[in-house]
Amino acid sequence: MRNLLHSLEESLALSPVGVAVELPDGARLGRPDADVRLRFGDRMSVVALAMGEIGNVGAAIVEGRVALEGSMRQLMAAAGSLLRLDPARDAQMGWWQRVMVRARSMAAHTLSGDAQNIQFHYDLSDEFYALWLDPRRVYSCAYFREADMTLAQAQEAKLDHICKKLMLRPGERFLDIGAGWGGLLLWAAEHYGVDATGITLSRHQHAHVQRLIEERGLSARVRMQLLDYRELQVDQPFDKIASVGMFEHVGRAQMERYFATVHRLLRPGGLLLNHGITAGGLDNAGLAAGMGEFIERYIFPGGELLHVSVALHDMARAQLEMVDTENLRPHYARTLWAWSDALENRLEEARAILVAHKGQEQGERALRAYRLYLAGCALAFERGWVALHQILATRPSGQGDDGPLKGAQSDYPFNRSYMYEGAAAADR
Repeated sequence: MRNLLHSLEESLALSPVGVAVELPDGARLGRPDADVRLRFGDRMSVVALAMGEIGNVGAAIVEGRVALEGSMRQLMAAAGSLLRLDPARDAQMGWWQRVMVRARSMAAHTLSGDAQNIQFHYDLSDEFYALWLDPRRVYSCAYFREADMTLAQAQEAKLDHICKKLMLRPGERFLDIGAGWGGLLLWAAEHYGVDATGITLSRHQHAHVQRLIEERGLSARVRMQLLDYRELQVDQPFDKIASVGMFEHVGRAQMERYFATVHRLLRPGGLLLNHGITAGGLDNAGLAAGMGEFIERYIFPGGELLHVSVALHDMARAQLEMVDTENLRPHYARTLWAWSDALENRLEEARAILVAHKGQEQGERALRAYRLYLAGCALAFERGWVALHQILATRPSGQGDDGPLKGAQSDYPFNRSYMYEGAAAADR
């Protein structure tokens, strides 16, 4: 233990922000004028900190075994300097671990299991999410098209970026898989005139979007369904499909089936925009240093990240052709910091909402978890431990004369100019 404490003291001295640690016996390490203070109630949490297992330290904070004083930004600056390994690239899987990961994924991602996982996260409290999301409650990576954009402006820019990539046209049949609180679904209907269908597994989100559809008089051409993507049956395939912030919940073992389902739902020549978080490393099952376990336990049970190359492999197996891929990783770091700052500015309101919803102990616990989750994910995107890819794909028609170019076999023009021509819908 003495050697670990000596190593910890050396690490604290190298931190870019001052950190003070109070041990269970009352002894103190670090700087007396520290920006971040951690009071440890048990020795194992001290060992986790000394070993750079920041996810496990986060779990101890959530469970109340470690008390924290200081801002989330300062805490993450310190946490990044305490890591001993790269959380994305220094964890590798052997063949047996790969087998176990796949088996666990198959067991976790059943119809009932996925519904429970989604409701665990998204049905926490609509009022809580409304405190720190933008007014449209867009709960995915924003697109800061201009450097001085607010979060709300960047979220609208993201919605429009997706619609332009999909070349949405009035009257087209559009499907939004995992439609959330309806931001993209309603944007596409109101600004691009599509006939729009959204699906979700969250009862809270479903009720919220249904209310918005009725309030805006869109019932004739916009609908929201409460069901799993695997259960969606249609008489006529969709012209365009978007999946935003959803495929992280699909699971490694279900990914081929997911893309095969998209292929079934998309008309020949149609376009898919898959927007989702991807792993920063090629061979990791999840973030190391205890970070993946933290998110699995407290935030997204059943969530799994794949490297973009794996996603493209499974997409190709489903006979979907990738035509454009864009990495928005720094945009998600900025989005998450905006969410984190917004939550920090309204902590007392957030605490009151969660305590009313879950009780004193569980409400406080949930608040600590979300504070660490938002700031920790912002750090992860900044460091490149995770990424955010928008993958545009087609279902080739098999007809060489289809499309704007001979051999296109789809609506895609095989150039990017159309994505950036003219004003965004938000500016018109």
